[in-house]
Amino acid sequence: MDPGPTPDLRVRLGPLELSNPVMNASGTFGYGDEWPDLTGTAQLGAIVTKTLTLEPRPGNPPPRLHETPAGMLNSIGLQNIGVARFLSERMPALRALGPRIIASVGGNRTHEYAAAVRALEAGGCDAYEINISCPNIARGGLAFGRCPLGAGEVVRAVRGETRRPLFVKLSPNVTDIVEIGRACLEAGADGLTAVNTFLGLAIDIDAERPLFHRGGAGLSGPAIRPLALHKVWELARALPGPLIGAGGILTARDAWEFMLAGAGAIQVGTGQMRDPRRAAAVARGLGELCRARGVGSIGEIVGRLRPAACAGG
Repeated sequence: MDPGPTPDLRVRLGPLELSNPVMNASGTFGYGDEWPDLTGTAQLGAIVTKTLTLEPRPGNPPPRLHETPAGMLNSIGLQNIGVARFLSERMPALRALGPRIIASVGGNRTHEYAAAVRALEAGGCDAYEINISCPNIARGGLAFGRCPLGAGEVVRAVRGETRRPLFVKLSPNVTDIVEIGRACLEAGADGLTAVNTFLGLAIDIDAERPLFHRGGAGLSGPAIRPLALHKVWELARALPGPLIGAGGILTARDAWEFMLAGAGAIQVGTGQMRDPRRAAAVARGLGELCRARGVGSIGEIVGRLRPAACAGG
């Protein structure tokens, strides 16, 4: 039986065009060049690197991971090899894989974000994702992501170093995510990624202490999917910039939900821990869903969510 025409999975996120809307979430895929045959990396629209800081970081002391009934708590602390080693040791292999390269960038202070991007410019990344939402570091990160002024300050500093597409990864652990997102767009961001992990806690009942060194940690996985989906929907209704949706996505149907809610692309994170080919499977599944539903181009469904049905007559 003729399966019909091949659906067009290309998407455009502001100035960035991708062959399909699926990418990994930063921190769940190494630097992106590890075991490409196992992970099916070439089938993704983009690879998002582990968050990079200007200088190497050792990360938080163990334990760093804790499985929950429907997800995972992590307190990695942005461990990474630093920008210089990334460019010399990882970037050449990444460029050979095919998908777009989005460098995730972190820092403790505004000037560190800017300096990291300035150094990364020589490597030829296709775009940047500015991580102002990591809950597992003492300074920077979430401190910027909770304050519109701080978020805008970081974005302006980074925008001054690059003309490449710039996305900002938002925290859900705020009173008004739209206010933070608006500040980022007004400061020069091309789009937003929603969302990073939700704050959670695990306790060692024998020691009667928090399990993690810093107390709280970041919760990800299927448990947060409805919450993350609501944040994407909230942002899409209020702001004009393109959105990348993230949070507990495991299947093509999950991704379809996020795109209906307004995400132009999606990220697969914790699901990669159980199945290294999960993101690649989501990309294939979106093509199959398009065929089954008669959708010629995946971009047609972005933001197509209908109003809720009213009860009664």
